[in-house]
Amino acid sequence: MTRILGFDPGLATLGYGVIDIEAKRPVMRDFGVIHTPASQSLGERLCTIYQDVHTLLEQWQPQQVAAEQLFFYRMANTITVAQARGVLLLALAQRGLALREFAPPVVKQTLTGYGKADKQAVQTAVAQELALNRIPQPDDAADALAVALTAWLHPGAGQS
Repeated sequence: MTRILGFDPGLATLGYGVIDIEAKRPVMRDFGVIHTPASQSLGERLCTIYQDVHTLLEQWQPQQVAAEQLFFYRMANTITVAQARGVLLLALAQRGLALREFAPPVVKQTLTGYGKADKQAVQTAVAQELALNRIPQPDDAADALAVALTAWLHPGAGQS
């Protein structure tokens, strides 16, 4: 069995999803989000992310960890997401785990066959691939599961 922990990095909301590969099929184990309130200082928010990521790593003991690569669309947002990503990298490095990263179009192409698929199509593909009755919510958690599935479907790719 291989366990993969996927992340959709963000400062306000960081999505995560855990899948196990059993008998060459993915099985969803957990998903959710780490929230950090805007009322907290940046340092406090990064500490929350670090502590919660550490807890997830301890609880799930993944063999692989993957995340969506940074997408540059607004500089201020990109900087805060990069800071959250840095905390994620620190927590992984402390456990000797490498981060596999996938660009958003690669995730979309992998799950839907179309690199410019919309969010709904990707989320529907996640639910189908994991044999779920409904799309995981919130969106950030579904995106993290999409990244974990991409890591499974692309062994050896996306190494950082």
